Amino acid sequence: MGNFLVNSEGYLTGAGYVAAVIAGILLLAVGVYFARRGKQGRRISTKQLAFCGMAMALAFLTSYIKIFQLPWGGSVTLCSMLFIVLIGNWYGVRTGIFVGCAYGILQFLQEPYVLSLFQVCCDYWFAFAAMGIAGFFMRSKNGLLKGYVAAVLARGAFHSLGGYLYWMDYMPENFPQALKSLYPILYNYSYILAEAILTIIIISIPAVAKSLNRIKQLAQ
Repeated sequence: MGNFLVNSEGYLTGAGYVAAVIAGILLLAVGVYFARRGKQGRRISTKQLAFCGMAMALAFLTSYIKIFQLPWGGSVTLCSMLFIVLIGNWYGVRTGIFVGCAYGILQFLQEPYVLSLFQVCCDYWFAFAAMGIAGFFMRSKNGLLKGYVAAVLARGAFHSLGGYLYWMDYMPENFPQALKSLYPILYNYSYILAEAILTIIIISIPAVAKSLNRIKQLAQ
């Protein structure tokens, strides 16, 4: 299986890409199916699906606009995480998790690297699905800001878990001895929090905050 889907360097083969695309389509289809079959009054509408699709497309597009990139993966992008958080802020935790998981598959296809199935889950599916917890704050005062902070911290936790399990061998030899046990946390949160600070500054601008509130009303 490893030679068929993943080459010796840990990258997807052509068959691996096909399998990942099929898995992503199936996951998104299952998510839509269960969302459609939700309790009466809570079913996701065609309009909401369209907004989810647009937000995910914007997240994927802005993920290519990288301010800087770290050598072993991870980069500061042009607020790409915000668009996934917005879905949770609009429609709640369940929809946020489904879309986040689907987006994680897109990220995997963008820059795939496979050490094990659980590593892929930590770095892609679990990490981005966890951003759906922003939905817990959808009705709170300053809910977008609170949800965004919770989402990026949750994403970082799964990346750090994957770092402890799979990426410790990539730690620089000159890394301070006293901080070696914290290396995965420091590495992953360095770029996640850098992007978070940039995004928080942008969404705190009154005109931007007003526009995002207006978009939320339109998305309902």
